[in-house]
Amino acid sequence: MSRQNSRDTAPEVAVRRILHAAGLRYRVNVPVPGMSRRTIDIVFPKAKIAVFLDGCFWHGCPQHATSPKANAEWWRAKLDKNMARDLETTEHLTAAGWTVLRFWEHMPPDEVAAAVQAAVDLEKRAKGSPQSSDRG
Repeated sequence: MSRQNSRDTAPEVAVRRILHAAGLRYRVNVPVPGMSRRTIDIVFPKAKIAVFLDGCFWHGCPQHATSPKANAEWWRAKLDKNMARDLETTEHLTAAGWTVLRFWEHMPPDEVAAAVQAAVDLEKRAKGSPQSSDRG
């Protein structure tokens, strides 16, 4: 497990490239405020938007998750704990006024980036700031 990439995965990098090309500026791998040992994949701090790109195996994708046959009980507990931690993190951020966006790694990067950009634009309009404040 220590050899598994936990950051800068191919889906994350693909989405970040599209967002950057669209003029959006963000932070990556930012600690979750008020929670230790947890990070947000892509963060728009001014808009308070947290984006997570979850791996299908590690986070229990309903379409692609598999259960290892060797040491099955241990793996089931591990993966269930991951999903519970995801839920806890989402609830914590939402209670703190953040917009939390979660996507699966199998989703096309352009669709993920479009959804993120729409959320950022919506937040900017809601706060009454000009469209170009976080861009450029």
